Amino acid sequence: MLVVFHSKAAAEVLMFSQHALPILKAAGKPYTDTLPERGVITREQLPDAIKGIEQAMSIDDESDDVDAADDSDSKTHPISQPVSFRRRAFPLLAMLRLSLEHDADVVWEPAPSW
Repeated sequence: MLVVFHSKAAAEVLMFSQHALPILKAAGKPYTDTLPERGVITREQLPDAIKGIEQAMSIDDESDDVDAADDSDSKTHPISQPVSFRRRAFPLLAMLRLSLEHDADVVWEPAPSW
């Protein structure tokens, strides 16, 4: 399922629920196997949620470093490389930080079908 995160303080963030689940777990949400269709991170929960995601990002052992010095043709195309937790979580973390700054809740719901 595709979910969209909304906040009055930031642009929408769109991601698959299976990718959002570990980020929200790091933010302190008690979900186990599936992400509910709708949810909220209240303004009171934002500081702890931000701290939890930042901590999870700091212990993420997947490397985001790109070796720019190696110009060989044997590089893996970027589209084939896995996306680390750090990269996946960054847009939502930015939204949470802006929401904290502007005292706004963050909600999510299923993305509209086109």
